[in-house]
Amino acid sequence: MFELLRKYRTLFLLALLFFVALSFYSFQLRRRDTTNAGERQVLGLLFPMQQGVSRGSSFLGSLFGGSADAEEFLAAENRRLRAELIGQEELRRENERLKGLLAFRDQAAVPTVAARVIGVDATNWFQTVTIDKGSSDGVSEGAVVVNDQGAVGRVVRNASRSSRVLLITDASSAVATLVERTRSRGICQGTGAGLILDYVALPEDVVVGDVIVTSGLGGIFPKGLPVGVVVSVVRGGFSMFQTIQVAPAVDFARLEEVLVLSGAGSPP
Repeated sequence: MFELLRKYRTLFLLALLFFVALSFYSFQLRRRDTTNAGERQVLGLLFPMQQGVSRGSSFLGSLFGGSADAEEFLAAENRRLRAELIGQEELRRENERLKGLLAFRDQAAVPTVAARVIGVDATNWFQTVTIDKGSSDGVSEGAVVVNDQGAVGRVVRNASRSSRVLLITDASSAVATLVERTRSRGICQGTGAGLILDYVALPEDVVVGDVIVTSGLGGIFPKGLPVGVVVSVVRGGFSMFQTIQVAPAVDFARLEEVLVLSGAGSPP
């Protein structure tokens, strides 16, 4: 429509000027008390033209008004579809996470309770989350918490319908572990931001990329849960032990669903 107006702009302007002139002449004739036969013929010819232009003006008005309404409708529909796509993607991701948890639960040798993270209290030193299951759901203090990626933490306080979980990255947390490749023992301690593997003697073979798992010693975490991956190994100085930094296996920044292990046993 706009392309057509641009193409015939000159012709359109001439026609518009001609119509304005005729309309002015018609207006002057209508104001007069008497008109002769020729003037009445002119008025008769102008009347259909005026009706046509009036209808054309109404059509253009409805066209442009309808265009604005259509644009607003399309924008609203676009927003609705985008929200729907986001919702579908969120459901897809949640299904993937739940499938992982279900696979772990099906292979676990102990009863489990599925829970959602409903609160996070993560500072430089204190790392805890709140889950939506408590004593009325079979969750007890001291219970181990995991997800499909590995060890998450343990329940340190519970209420009827919720529990607080101390993450393994908390500065007060310590987990007995093994280097999966060499079976070297150590203690993974939280730093607030990550993990350090302590008490690994200098002669022990530990390299970047080694997988760290729970050893089962201490009676808290069952044996074989993934804890993290070695990202740095430093030997030397006056220490008898290596300085080993470990990246947690669990993505704590995106922790949403967990399993609470309500009994002793070994993971798959």
